Amino acid sequence: MGIYAEHVLPRIVDVACATKVAREQRQRVCEGLHGQVVEVGFGSGHNVPFYPDAVSGVAAIEPSDAGWKLAGKRLASSSVPIRRSGLDGQSLPLPDDSCDTALTTWTMCTIPDVHVALHELRRVLRPGGTVHFLEHGLAPDERVRRWQHRLEPIQKRAFGGCHLTRSIVDLFKGTGFTISELDVYYEKGSPKFLGANSLGVATAP
Repeated sequence: MGIYAEHVLPRIVDVACATKVAREQRQRVCEGLHGQVVEVGFGSGHNVPFYPDAVSGVAAIEPSDAGWKLAGKRLASSSVPIRRSGLDGQSLPLPDDSCDTALTTWTMCTIPDVHVALHELRRVLRPGGTVHFLEHGLAPDERVRRWQHRLEPIQKRAFGGCHLTRSIVDLFKGTGFTISELDVYYEKGSPKFLGANSLGVATAP
């Protein structure tokens, strides 16, 4: 990776993901997490303050050394054991059926092969385990979708391969998950092409 991707972008994301609106959404998506959690796309640890008491441990998957370093204070203040367990959501170094719940927040947009990553989540989740997700993706309105397709090449270059046009719900369903909770909305204060969010829970078979 270049200097921008390795050192600059993680700091931009750290600031952008710390807004009041983002924190409110993080609190919502973390509700119901329990037991052993795998968090794919841990970033700089902005979800840590919202882990419920029922969480016994977190396996953090994060490719960026800079992001992990930025998480230092949040890690130090957490009462939940958190370990950096891997670098790639497409290859989780965890045993089969070893996690009770999983968490992804604004992560699926940048994983190169998101289908592989979701199959990996199925593998490491116990039967009936749940993925709590907060992701931006393909908008519900056609006019916004047209803009997303136009802007996606620029978005991918500027933000580490971030896609605007992935259909989050279809991705989960296509890998065998059942959507048990779902809220689709435009994030307050964000441009619609970027803030078309899906927040919900997907259950593994």
